Amino acid sequence: MSIQKKVFAIIAEQAVLEPSDVSLISTLEELGIDSMGVVECIFAIEEEFDITVPFNANEPAKSDFDITNVGSIVAGIEKLISKK
Repeated sequence: MSIQKKVFAIIAEQAVLEPSDVSLISTLEELGIDSMGVVECIFAIEEEFDITVPFNANEPAKSDFDITNVGSIVAGIEKLISKK
């Protein structure tokens, strides 16, 4: 399964949606994910991909990992995986 499909599945599970309801331009807020849900998504992503998301990911200007939308999350994961 591709990184994108895994991320869609993780986010969809948290939002109680189908993965097909998630797109690269979706924001977590648009999908109904609150701040606690964001934390749970990040933990699930870290576990699934064996990475560590930077602590300040919710501040894109201060972090290499941007959670502005699903596409930026996928790109951040790809970047962190490539640094391993």
